[in-house]
Amino acid sequence: MHAFDILGDPVRRRILELLADGEQTSGAITDVIRSEFGLSQPAVSQHLRVLRDSGFASVRPEGARRFYAVEPGPLSEVDVWLDRFRRFWEQRLDALETELARGRRAARTPAGGESARPAGSGADADKTDPSAKGP
Repeated sequence: MHAFDILGDPVRRRILELLADGEQTSGAITDVIRSEFGLSQPAVSQHLRVLRDSGFASVRPEGARRFYAVEPGPLSEVDVWLDRFRRFWEQRLDALETELARGRRAARTPAGGESARPAGSGADADKTDPSAKGP
């Protein structure tokens, strides 16, 4: 089964999200999935089996309990595939980061402070803009 076939199911994605926070018992996973998706315990077990069989999750028995953990290998393969597409959103994320930084700087600047003036006005304009020189 292809990685995106595994990840295409919202229940399996949610299980992986739970496992990303650390190892979980099958009972804890089942409780969350039952409350969020209304699935039976056997249905949750089937999703766990698909994740295990596809290599996305591993299981560690401890007595009667089963502890599940996320396995990074298949996710690394997805990351490699996605790498071809990162250029489409990285530039936008960089622009967003710049805008957020500007907003943080504006929030830190006291009202009426030097940096609150528009660019090209005041004493700084005289230093950088030759057309702004006075008589």
